[in-house]
Amino acid sequence: MIQVGIIGGAGYTAGELIRLLLQHPKAAINFVYSTSNAGNKIANVHQDLVGSTDLTFTNEINTSVDVLFLCLGHGHSKQFLETHTFSNHTKIIDLGNDFRLEADSTFQGKEFVYGLPEFQKEAIQQASYIANPGCFATAIQLALLPLANAGLLQEDVHINAVTGATGAGTSLSATTHYTWRDNNFSYYKPFTHQHLGEINQTLHTLQNSFDNDVWFMPNRGNFSRGIYATLYTHFEGTLEEATQLYTEYYKEAVFTHVTDQELHLKQVVNTNKCLLHVHKHGNKLLITSVIDNLLKGASGQAIQNMNLMFGFQEDTGLQLKATYF
Repeated sequence: MIQVGIIGGAGYTAGELIRLLLQHPKAAINFVYSTSNAGNKIANVHQDLVGSTDLTFTNEINTSVDVLFLCLGHGHSKQFLETHTFSNHTKIIDLGNDFRLEADSTFQGKEFVYGLPEFQKEAIQQASYIANPGCFATAIQLALLPLANAGLLQEDVHINAVTGATGAGTSLSATTHYTWRDNNFSYYKPFTHQHLGEINQTLHTLQNSFDNDVWFMPNRGNFSRGIYATLYTHFEGTLEEATQLYTEYYKEAVFTHVTDQELHLKQVVNTNKCLLHVHKHGNKLLITSVIDNLLKGASGQAIQNMNLMFGFQEDTGLQLKATYF
């Protein structure tokens, strides 16, 4: 059993990590660190865990755990690692955005590998430090990887994607209160969302000649979990050729599946799956991508990366049932 530490244990992503790790046959939770909740029972905060664990939050850290998950706010992982030193054998998976871009990937002699398994599985298997992708970035990249890999991104890419309220974290704001979010819909950060950096980085790695724009309109949905993304771009081939391209690219992917069904969120919520659907209209290819933002978009993918790093089967502890009805 590998020993696991979690830093920043009170948020949504940490709650999902704990839920998954309690059922993982190869991992044991060594500690869950939270300065604001030290001494409190974890199940008092993550109430879906009542009856599942008697663990408590702690303000003490075991610096020799086998793997450390950082579930801190964006920009805080570097600060934490500057003030805490871990053993040389401790692998680190950061769920924030501190190390996702190549310019930020080297820190204190540590080389952080971008943790999108469908993009660079072998590099993840050899890595000791992982920068877990963003939730929007995961859904969008999985929709575009086959085109970029084949050098077929020839014009601008247009994206419209909706995320659930949990994507904003546990801290309340004017746009996360129930009375505002319920029965409502809005956009934010039009064409400037922070995940565009990692998206463009991956696309240019696969297709260096791509010099067009990625136009991304993120939206807030009035539901708790999930991301529903639709993307379209120029494509000269037939629908059959596009379907074959996507099916071939993901033929060995454990969690990403191409289907001829039109998609909806209930197919993926509470799972680590990404489902993709392609549709042709004239010379435009429409790709739909759906994920659970807290699982494939965060904690589930982090466990998937952990499995790859330690040589476990990729889906260990991640065989989850969708919340379909």
